[in-house]
Amino acid sequence: MPKGAKPQNVQINISLPRIWKEQLENLARIMAVEEQHDLTWHDLVRRAVKEKYELPDE
Repeated sequence: MPKGAKPQNVQINISLPRIWKEQLENLARIMAVEEQHDLTWHDLVRRAVKEKYELPDE
């Protein structure tokens, strides 16, 4: 990022059913092993929203 540039990310808070979060955490662990890099359930949510709504890369 160039000096003085502000990050374009924003933080949001959402409420999910506990079972969804648990399932996403389990899926993230499995996918992290398959993809051989760290992956969190937050990453899965970002990826799903990006793909569902065909959003551009950052």
